[in-house]
Amino acid sequence: MIGTGISVNSITARRRHPLARYAVVALALGLLGGGYAVAGPGSSNADAAIASGKADDVAQGKSLFVAHCASCHGLNAEGTAKAPTLVGVGAAAVDFQVSSGRMPAADAGPQAARKPTAEWVNEETIGDLAAFVQSLGGGPTRPTAEQVDPTMGDPAKGGELFRANCIQCHNFVGAGGALTYGKYAPPLNPATPTQIYEAMVTGPQAMPVFNDSIITPDKKRDMIAYITHVRSQVDPGGSGLGRIGPVTEGLVAWVVGLSLLILAAIWITAKKRRAKA
Repeated sequence: MIGTGISVNSITARRRHPLARYAVVALALGLLGGGYAVAGPGSSNADAAIASGKADDVAQGKSLFVAHCASCHGLNAEGTAKAPTLVGVGAAAVDFQVSSGRMPAADAGPQAARKPTAEWVNEETIGDLAAFVQSLGGGPTRPTAEQVDPTMGDPAKGGELFRANCIQCHNFVGAGGALTYGKYAPPLNPATPTQIYEAMVTGPQAMPVFNDSIITPDKKRDMIAYITHVRSQVDPGGSGLGRIGPVTEGLVAWVVGLSLLILAAIWITAKKRRAKA
């Protein structure tokens, strides 16, 4: 009994030691950090880079980055006063920006416009550059062909999702529209299904990010099916007037209608004058 009492008192004394609380906190932090490192989404940037390309693609991509991108984004893609950091943006952002000609940017402005791609840009160089950026800090990867196949999507469901999330900026048919501070929602007609998907997961310019927890990959494919279906339709009533909505249609109606009324009034007045003469 005495031995047991001494043992209990000894353990209690250790628990009350001034350093015991710090040891408990350090142990908890170690377990938390280790668990996140194992289960976290960015636990292996090297694996993410290999998923986007081979190790030599990363090296080639770094050479391309230094030659064409580092002047604005920094040698290590850490960002500068001219351009933001690319750490964590992922391969999808690189593919979207470079394949659409938005990057490298021609000049500074409120928004990078779509333009023809640079001479050095092709599928291979985009893949190398994307692999390098992916290796820096993970991020959204480029979608598979199945994920962006419009024939596998439902245009009706995609239309509902598009009208709920996108028409405020892009118009009902993806014709685009003006935003504040010189920015704008670009028309979706030139965008490929891959670029549409990548825009949703990366949120370029003023566009919000629609990750998989907000819009699932299957729903993204439905939206792609809707966009590609709508832009392939022929306007049954004649000119679509840019498909930018009732403002343009109303303006044309007023101009044409008032012109016809004015011409009718002139014709009636001229006819009465001839009758009196």
